[in-house]
Amino acid sequence: MKIAISGKGGVGKTLLASLLSRTFAEAGYSVLAIDADPDSNLAATLGFPHPEKITPVSEMSALIEERTGAPAGKASSFFKLNPKVDDLPEKYSLKYNGIRLMVMGRVKKGGTGCYCPENALLQALVTHLLLGREEVVILDMEAGVEHLGRATAKAVNKLIVVVEPGRRSIETAHIINRLAKEIGLDNIAIVGNKIRSQADREFLTSSLPGFEFLGFIPYDQALIEADLANLPLLDSSPRINKEVRNIYQALLS
Repeated sequence: MKIAISGKGGVGKTLLASLLSRTFAEAGYSVLAIDADPDSNLAATLGFPHPEKITPVSEMSALIEERTGAPAGKASSFFKLNPKVDDLPEKYSLKYNGIRLMVMGRVKKGGTGCYCPENALLQALVTHLLLGREEVVILDMEAGVEHLGRATAKAVNKLIVVVEPGRRSIETAHIINRLAKEIGLDNIAIVGNKIRSQADREFLTSSLPGFEFLGFIPYDQALIEADLANLPLLDSSPRINKEVRNIYQALLS
């Protein structure tokens, strides 16, 4: 199963990615978690030791030049568009508590030509992870679909858009839905987060008619307190864990 998770910044993408990764791993699946959001903290949320020391693939200059034939961060007219990447997951992933992790780094936006070698390597790597790996792959992405293309979109079993009760979050969900459909990704579902009441649920379902909802994660102050105290987040809220297990079952079905 290949799962991509997107949504507006701060809505809880990384928490959902972490909890789903752990749930799949505890069920016996081989899990590869991909941090594809430059602003997320997937390694820290999963409890990996010394997450601040992990170097994103997009910042591995020597590797980028070796595989693409062009120096990273410099303009070049010639470089490999399909560099060899099939060995990178074994070489550059980390493993902790049964979950393997790769940190991708930022995909450079259009118009920044000198960053094409980094893009070529990242896009080839994502394509390999989604098309060539026989395991559960969970991508924690930024608010968009920049890491996905038409070929990889077909391999994504579900694009989960995390939303919270709020207009900006809803607007972002509609934008992600439009961008996803432009590359042929139709397996889109919503997970509501930070739900305080039935009114919050009804606001989301009425604002996103026609979308599949996988579940509604409750707001829990215990999660905030654990974060402030620098305690493990994944075990701080039994209520949240229970709902994520329900989402896991919905994905399997």
